[in-house]
Amino acid sequence: MLAQFLQFLFSGITVGATYALAALGFTLIYNASNVINFAQGEFIMLGGMLAVFFTQAGLPLPVALVLAILIPAIVGVIIEKLAIEPVKGAETVTLIIITIGASLVIRGLTAVIFGKNTHSLPAFSGETPIDILGATLMPQSLWVLGITALVVVVLWYYFNRTLQGKAMLATSYNRLAAELVGINTGWVLFMSFAMSAALGALGGILITPITLTSYDVGIMLGLKGFVAAVLGGLGNGLGAVVGGLLVGILEAMGAGYISSAYKDAIPFVLILFILFFMPRGLFGGKSTDRV
Repeated sequence: MLAQFLQFLFSGITVGATYALAALGFTLIYNASNVINFAQGEFIMLGGMLAVFFTQAGLPLPVALVLAILIPAIVGVIIEKLAIEPVKGAETVTLIIITIGASLVIRGLTAVIFGKNTHSLPAFSGETPIDILGATLMPQSLWVLGITALVVVVLWYYFNRTLQGKAMLATSYNRLAAELVGINTGWVLFMSFAMSAALGALGGILITPITLTSYDVGIMLGLKGFVAAVLGGLGNGLGAVVGGLLVGILEAMGAGYISSAYKDAIPFVLILFILFFMPRGLFGGKSTDRV
């Protein structure tokens, strides 16, 4: 029983770390602009697909991975410049529809360019499982957890110890006040989209050796990242990480102990529960009044 529980736990934490990266992406953009970016899932998909494409093209793995993060970041900036910036100040619903439209465009182009087949990426350090109290942990899971932890530390340092990070934080607290003291809030929005897309792509790269990838995997990954962000408190970075891990663990436990048929339903039952009983999430994300 312990081995089975640990197996489900390892599985949940691994996929939950990917949801946490997606949730951090949602949080970055929401804090900078109050936009909920539903194209976030497509950045996860793009990261995985581009990593597969570049490795199959014969590029060394480190180069392929850097390009697979850089290109989605550029796509994120293009979306911000062409779709979000021209309608600055639009209603929240309008901005959400724009990001959904952007996600459909990215998904369609990916299907045309790379095809609709499922693709795999070799694990970074072999396939030999590690035995822990009867449960097995894949080496790739350690990469997922280790890099996610590193990202969290780097983001903490960036927002608390650098001028640019503090400018982004100031914009998230009060955009008008930030502008009045000379912060370029346009640059903040630009950076938030680039960083959000890069985080999503990184999550996609890390999880692809475990779960495979295709042009349409971003839909569910993005929605589950959104559930994680809401669970932790939309706008709260720590909440995004905790929410991602919780969603992953609950999903794995539900699939293991109830039925795998309900695996994808569990996060959405969870978000209904949150919206009814804890509308501000576990860590009470920032609330804004639109007048």
